[in-house]
Amino acid sequence: MQITNKIHFRNIKGDLFGGVTAAVIALPMALAFGVASGAGPTAGLWGAVLVGFFAALFGGTPTLISEPTGPMTVVLTGIIANFIAQEGTEQGLAMAFTVVMMAGVFQIIFGLLKLGRYVTMMPYTVISGFMSGIGIILVILQIAPFLGQGSPGGGVVGTLRAIPELLSGIQPAETLLAAGTVAIIWFMPENIKKLVPPQLVALVAGTVVSLLVFPGADQIRRIGEIPGGFPSLIMPTFSAEHLQIMVIDAAVLGMLGCIDALLTSMVADSLTRTEHNSNKELLGQGLGNIVSGLFGGLAGAGATMGTVVNIQSGGRSALSGLSRAFILLVVILGASGLAANIPLAVLAGIALKVGIDIIDWDFLKRAHQISWKGALIMYGVILLTVLVDLIVAVGIGLFIANVLTIDKMSRLQSDSVRSISDADDQMHLNPDEQRWLDEANGRVLLFQLSGPMIFGVAKAIAREHNAIKDCSAIVFDISDVPHMGVTASLALENAIEEAVDKDRDVFIVGAAGQTRRRLEKLKLFSKVSPDRCLMSLEEALKQATLTVTGSASDDDFVGTTAPAV
Repeated sequence: MQITNKIHFRNIKGDLFGGVTAAVIALPMALAFGVASGAGPTAGLWGAVLVGFFAALFGGTPTLISEPTGPMTVVLTGIIANFIAQEGTEQGLAMAFTVVMMAGVFQIIFGLLKLGRYVTMMPYTVISGFMSGIGIILVILQIAPFLGQGSPGGGVVGTLRAIPELLSGIQPAETLLAAGTVAIIWFMPENIKKLVPPQLVALVAGTVVSLLVFPGADQIRRIGEIPGGFPSLIMPTFSAEHLQIMVIDAAVLGMLGCIDALLTSMVADSLTRTEHNSNKELLGQGLGNIVSGLFGGLAGAGATMGTVVNIQSGGRSALSGLSRAFILLVVILGASGLAANIPLAVLAGIALKVGIDIIDWDFLKRAHQISWKGALIMYGVILLTVLVDLIVAVGIGLFIANVLTIDKMSRLQSDSVRSISDADDQMHLNPDEQRWLDEANGRVLLFQLSGPMIFGVAKAIAREHNAIKDCSAIVFDISDVPHMGVTASLALENAIEEAVDKDRDVFIVGAAGQTRRRLEKLKLFSKVSPDRCLMSLEEALKQATLTVTGSASDDDFVGTTAPAV
């Protein structure tokens, strides 16, 4: 496997232009997410540089742009607030950045175990629910800075409880700046958006207006001086008391980063008509987050907005992501002083608009029309994400969604478990098969299974088995069963054993491949004579009929037996 991402120089102009455009978009977003997280604008900027560089260099999606994202920032915000509250600012931040490194380690483990293709195999109702929940959290957390005040403690619940106090202490100047920022991003004409990112326009316009128009400009809360130069190395910091929660937080952050990145990789694939390497992408994301955490940067993942803009601007190889990281590095080292006057309210407006965009409005409007069960799952995941915890929301949402899916599949599959003792329109038998079944006069029962037999079908097998009353022979036809789960196999075993115990003649038809191997492991064929394990349903019905009618001879039992597999 190639160590680095796909890098070539056949599209230098497009890749460089894509990198520049992505960098312009990344700058205001990185500042906004850094401030929103509680780690400061510097953490957002270095997260954009380091995650973006290493993910581009070692990832598996050539056009993917990686940086701090809304979902990752929301989760990391809670982690930072929790550790600072318990351990103080310096120790708390060090532990939070250690969680970022650990999240990167988890992502590398996921990649090495080749779990990339499984990460995004979630019901859309769950994905939509937790993404919308994250968007709502990001919006709620911007209420305080939007109103010109410091964020109250207690996260989402604390902010909601403090709304009356926040409204009573509103700072009109900062609120106007925040509202103006949202308005610029929201209502900027599309033809201008193609030329310059609205976030950058809002950032510059809001800063200039705050300095020149508003009286008492010195009273407006601003970012302040951003340290120049390279960041200091932050060694991993652990606490025995908090180790368990650090591991859980890292797993959640890492998994969210995987989902975020791979969903964006799928978007990139659709735009470039290429196919990314999921497992390799997770390795690149993991390395990026480890390095970012080591130098005090935010956790990051694939960013949809930056990736789409990069592709639309001509980016086609990882050179675009590398050039974007280099441009941001130059800005940090050479022009960080220009950011000191940016109002926090402007950054709150940018982050609030990101939160609004994360909410899956399209699915929210029509989920109940598609499936009311799916809609309930989505709304439940949203509530749990906002008010309880992300991992709880996803876990419960996945559990309920999978239970409903298994129930539906089991009910559908149960229809393919049938037993008859005479010709039946529901079973497609050829004339010879029907003739032998009719000649048995109800003394031969055909027990037919078809399709994959998952554990939910065991109940149907037991139901049909319990319905068996008077018969002298049973033909178990599993010719159309490509897969038989353990529970279904045990249910079939129980049916065969009971038939043998009641001295009924048992025939097994069509056992092959995985189904035969599973039944062999259950030693089922030791309970059924080898000459009654056949591959032909007609032959099995013939032998069963001749056996129960007493007109069989040795020549009649010369048939096609099931081959050993």
